[in-house]
Amino acid sequence: MGTSDPQSSAATATRRSYDSSLRRDQAAETRARVLDTAIRMFAERGWSVGVREIAAGAGVSFETVYAKFGSKTRLFLAAFDVAVVGDDRPVPLVERPGFAAMSAGNRRERAAAGAALAAEVYGRTAGLYRALREGASFDPELAARLADAYRRQRSDVRTAGESIAGRTLTDDEAGGLWAVISTEVYDLLVNNAGWSQTRYQNWLADATLRLLGPN
Repeated sequence: MGTSDPQSSAATATRRSYDSSLRRDQAAETRARVLDTAIRMFAERGWSVGVREIAAGAGVSFETVYAKFGSKTRLFLAAFDVAVVGDDRPVPLVERPGFAAMSAGNRRERAAAGAALAAEVYGRTAGLYRALREGASFDPELAARLADAYRRQRSDVRTAGESIAGRTLTDDEAGGLWAVISTEVYDLLVNNAGWSQTRYQNWLADATLRLLGPN
């Protein structure tokens, strides 16, 4: 009856662990590449872009994309979630440093921090919101996500406004601020009127302060 070589067994276990770790890293890299490509192509071309085109742009097979995401809708929603916060970590926007900055400094500095965050987020997501609105017109899952996105936006904007103002906002103030700090307004000013990010940020900070009043 033979006996195993402890050193050989340890080497085999180490190699298996390395191979498993390598496969996980490769899978994560592929997923990130697909999502980056999906974000770019959905933003540029809207809901009409096909999964095969996204797969080709990411340098992977159509089957690989479907194995990872299951459907075009699920691929879009995964890409949308990453674009909103800027990465795939499960940390909500309200718990990130950009949001916390609206609680520091004087009122103008807090408003400037809010405007900078809005410009950053909408710079990544304005095109995706257009695609989401397009897809929501016939896909119930996308329609539900659009409604949820607007609910979250409204809640986040109210929280941000109260951090900037240092007080509780009235419903009219919160609703007005949500309208001003909206994807649609960003899209009109930056992507249609041709404003720079800096011009938009300065305008939004001033508009926020005017809407919230001097106190």
